[in-house]
Amino acid sequence: MLPKINQTMYIQADTDAEPTTLRSRVADMDDQNIYIEIPLNEKTRRLYRAQQGEQFQLYFFTPDGVKHLFPSTVTGFRKDAVSLVAIRKPELEEITKDQRRSFLRVEANLEIAVKFGDKLRIVAVTEDVGGGGVSFQCDRKWPVEQNAVLSCWLLLTYRGGSIAHARFEGEVVRVLPVEPDKHLVMMRFQEIADSDQQKIIRYCFERQLDMRKD
Repeated sequence: MLPKINQTMYIQADTDAEPTTLRSRVADMDDQNIYIEIPLNEKTRRLYRAQQGEQFQLYFFTPDGVKHLFPSTVTGFRKDAVSLVAIRKPELEEITKDQRRSFLRVEANLEIAVKFGDKLRIVAVTEDVGGGGVSFQCDRKWPVEQNAVLSCWLLLTYRGGSIAHARFEGEVVRVLPVEPDKHLVMMRFQEIADSDQQKIIRYCFERQLDMRKD
């Protein structure tokens, strides 16, 4: 199975002698190449300048949450409304499935209420959500630390205007500075009811379909 146009792509690249995860999106493809938007370095939040001939390991998720991986090489660049990076289209036999359970993750700006301890609560905005966790930005003044467990309520908006709330306990797996006064907080679900997790998965599928239509 090949990735589709508008699908989010994740790229493993070696930068400064350490592995880095980049994120991009498929913009176009032809018989020889897949054209992706300039990748974003998820650690530094900066655009990544790819080099001709550079080798990548890429992966993407199908709507049912299955992770697919393949190797590729940067073959060139194309200037459209935005600059695109051309990578070699893989043969179908080069694409492998990761049999471990994975969840679709989509970019989304949703309201999330976060509780720190017994008294302090804040409202933040997510950067992405998925069946396995979420990430959100908040002011650095709030006491967010790696490995902390936070109580959260996520506001989900579906097609047709219906809304739902999902409650969960999330473990902070990483805290990254992204602006002079902001943190990006990455969390995985530690405790979540199956019904609430299914609400989030449903939202992700709808969001992915909407992104393909854009």
